Amino acid sequence: MDYIIEKQRETYVTHECDVLIAGGGVAGIAAALSAARSGARVLLVEKSCIAGGLATSGLVTLYLPLCDGKGRQVSFGICEELLRLSIKHGAEARYPKPWLENGTKEEKEKTRFEVRFNPHFFAIEAEKLLISEGVKILYGTLIVDAVVENKKIKHVIIENKSGRQAVKVRSVVDATGDADVCKLSGEGTKEFSQKNVLANWYYYISNSEVSLKVLGVADIPDDEKTDENNVEYLSNKRFTGLDGDEISQMLCMGHQKMLDEIIKNRKSDKTHTPVAMPSIPQLRMTRRIDGEYTLDATQKHKHFDDSVGLISDWRKRGPVYEIPFRILYGKKVKNLITAGRCISTTDSMWDISRVIPACAVTGEAAGISAAMTDDYKSLDVKLLQAELVGRGVKLKESDC
Repeated sequence: MDYIIEKQRETYVTHECDVLIAGGGVAGIAAALSAARSGARVLLVEKSCIAGGLATSGLVTLYLPLCDGKGRQVSFGICEELLRLSIKHGAEARYPKPWLENGTKEEKEKTRFEVRFNPHFFAIEAEKLLISEGVKILYGTLIVDAVVENKKIKHVIIENKSGRQAVKVRSVVDATGDADVCKLSGEGTKEFSQKNVLANWYYYISNSEVSLKVLGVADIPDDEKTDENNVEYLSNKRFTGLDGDEISQMLCMGHQKMLDEIIKNRKSDKTHTPVAMPSIPQLRMTRRIDGEYTLDATQKHKHFDDSVGLISDWRKRGPVYEIPFRILYGKKVKNLITAGRCISTTDSMWDISRVIPACAVTGEAAGISAAMTDDYKSLDVKLLQAELVGRGVKLKESDC
């Protein structure tokens, strides 16, 4: 490949923080809130121009279950706080009345603790909450490099309208969804072998009612596919989500599929009009950290001594997973921890842990620990667990 050598330049250190949160999706929001509430100086760096990631910019507006599907809540803390925040101005659908209005256990067994929210309200309310907690937000900012010395990230290099800058950091939370900081810092990573299918959810108005069109379904892990659950996809092409040309092609394909769908519907309904389309690619799994430990989908109901929270399986009733702290950090960079889609799981577990509740649960744990240490492997996990419990988080399934 042909290349050029750019001229050497000075990159000025324009910011300094205790904890840098890379990515402002739900995982990053939870991490930033929990770190700030622990007294840390927090800088949240987000490449788009609103908070929320796929939940808002991506229009994936489903806050999936905080419960096990059998009437028992398992995810608490910031995870529940953000669910309630997302519907502060009303729910769009799936309002979990028994859970929010003191229903009986029998009623809760019939209705999962999940909701569909409005992405615009959620983005702005999340931003307001972050600012109120003292979090500094940098929108429209890309993380382009990491300076590592003695196995610790010392500076994160960013680029935005102000140009190329350096941020001096003590600890970093990678909540990019793509493990970008892991890759840039030399931490071990793994890519999603199955790749992503095409999707382009959008909002439309028809006969004065606004609705969400789920254009492109969530894929099923290869090891769980059967003749009965195979689905029809928008395209046979799959996407890693880690190549700029490929992502651009994915977006263009999604836009065309959306237009085709709208034109088709307008033949029978002239009022069918799009009102919102995703401004980021609707990728689900791309790259993750190769952690100190890797969680698998078969480990439901398994107790871990270093558990930092609980999640359920959004796809089926019953399974509950404890989240071991060791899946949040890697083996090479001491002051780097992950949250959300970047945590260390097998492909089958990745499909369970990539959704909003798991992002919030892992984000809260990552943020608190980032405020506590710059060496995660040597952190006394009991201190972290005590702080989480003090904030209302359940760590063991038997506690629920």
